[in-house]
Amino acid sequence: MNDLLSGALILGFLVIALFFLRFWRSTRDRLFAIFALSFSLMAVNRLILAIAKLPEDDFPYVYLVRLVANALIIYAVIDKNRAHKATPRPIP
Repeated sequence: MNDLLSGALILGFLVIALFFLRFWRSTRDRLFAIFALSFSLMAVNRLILAIAKLPEDDFPYVYLVRLVANALIIYAVIDKNRAHKATPRPIP
């Protein structure tokens, strides 16, 4: 049952990453590329845990990959907001 749930999570993360990659290809917005990278990292993390059959509680370093993935999402949002504020708006 745990393998089934891991497979579903991996598939979900990969589908989300592919959606963001598609948005990035059409807009060339860095936010979508970073989101795709982040969800790909989460899928790889889950894949490693499923293949190696590592219990998450005994190996806390597996959380580092998730930390990096979530930090990438936070960075992307902050970067997007800074870029939006830095662009001067035309005066009507």
